[in-house]
Amino acid sequence: MIAADAMVENVHFLPDDPAETIGRKLLRCNLSDLAAMGARPEGWLLTVARPPSIEDKWFEGFCRGIKEDQTLFNLSLLGGDTTSTSGPLVLSLTILGSVPPGHAIKRQGIRAGDGLWVTGTIGDGALGLRALQGIIDDPSGYLAYRYRMPQPRVGAPLYGLASGAMDVSDGLLQDAGHLARENALGVTVYAADVPFSRAALECGPEWLETCLTGGDDYELLFAVPPDKEKALLQSPFLETVEGAIHVTRIGVFHNKSDGVTVIDKNEKILSFKKFGWSHF
Repeated sequence: MIAADAMVENVHFLPDDPAETIGRKLLRCNLSDLAAMGARPEGWLLTVARPPSIEDKWFEGFCRGIKEDQTLFNLSLLGGDTTSTSGPLVLSLTILGSVPPGHAIKRQGIRAGDGLWVTGTIGDGALGLRALQGIIDDPSGYLAYRYRMPQPRVGAPLYGLASGAMDVSDGLLQDAGHLARENALGVTVYAADVPFSRAALECGPEWLETCLTGGDDYELLFAVPPDKEKALLQSPFLETVEGAIHVTRIGVFHNKSDGVTVIDKNEKILSFKKFGWSHF
């Protein structure tokens, strides 16, 4: 299994973010892609486009952070390339993983009636960015931490339970739409069932749209057939490399190919300016 991702200064991280967390975020975003496929990480390659403003001391911190995560997730650097640029710092990482034959979890395979599930909590990353920008308060620093340090759910035992999966990077609603579209289905998301952290709830209901569409969650979004839900619910937690993580059912797939429908606790349809980040 192969995944690749790039991060650009002022787009995917802030210039004053600690170098240690930038390296770890880059690696963890790619690890999250492998986790969604049920793959075990094996190694990675790194390409760096370095502007003159980035000093050697910065790279020392960058490497310390990555080394820590290499140990945690049991993988190593295989190679890469470096170049100079007059523009912002650009980092590109390609990660390699393995999975037993026939055990890869794909995005296709979801059927009408399958439930939509998610790991962890939603919205912390998007709110963390707003906190670092000074838009909202974050007295505990939890939201900023979640933005800077994604928690890839490597090792989550979804094979045999999930009919399809991906990670949430572009926004919960946007990525739910990706799963629905790739299976020629629609999906209903129940806003009242989406799990939020205490820090996110303290920001107030006016931040609901940001939480559902902002992205940078790097949680697993997956479908589970009705006859598999009992097995999943034997424990409301999934064991991952970093420990047990809670899972929550937040919606259902259906035959109407009408994209994503979001309803509140009163069964009112909610509308948003956009569902998340689009690459097109």
